[in-house]
Amino acid sequence: MPKKFIQRFMPKPESLRDHKHLQIFGTLLHKPNLWHLNRKSAPGAFAVGLLCAWVPIPFQMVLAAALAIVFNVNLPVSVALVWLTNPLTMPVMFYGAYLLGARLLGHTPQQFAFELSWHWLESSLATIGPPFLLGCAVIGIVSSLLGYFVIHNLWKYSVLFKWRKRYK
Repeated sequence: MPKKFIQRFMPKPESLRDHKHLQIFGTLLHKPNLWHLNRKSAPGAFAVGLLCAWVPIPFQMVLAAALAIVFNVNLPVSVALVWLTNPLTMPVMFYGAYLLGARLLGHTPQQFAFELSWHWLESSLATIGPPFLLGCAVIGIVSSLLGYFVIHNLWKYSVLFKWRKRYK
């Protein structure tokens, strides 16, 4: 696992502990495992970050930080992975989630046009809401599990490769 490469881009724990938006977590941010990359915290951080990326709510980063604290996994990696759903990728990802949910529920996908209004939101939640939320849940869980096992195995094989290289 390219631990040193990832650590080069990670912020310092002190700067994040003092960040004004993370003050709501108080002394919970003082757990050392939240800031270290190791074989247990990295796969869990990927699982938390990928799961939260598919939760269609604002402030996904706060949810990812809270879950990272609860599960005692690397906080910066969890929060950074939430940015997979950014303003450029979100429409495509969430439309794909809607299509998957509609297929799983046996509905035919409906044509809709997005409007930034309360009336559109209320009427759309009844029609496209259930397939959309189901698709987000399924993709979130699958990507979370897949991310966990891929990073876990990459870490394991990286350590094995280093050990074999050391003893040759």
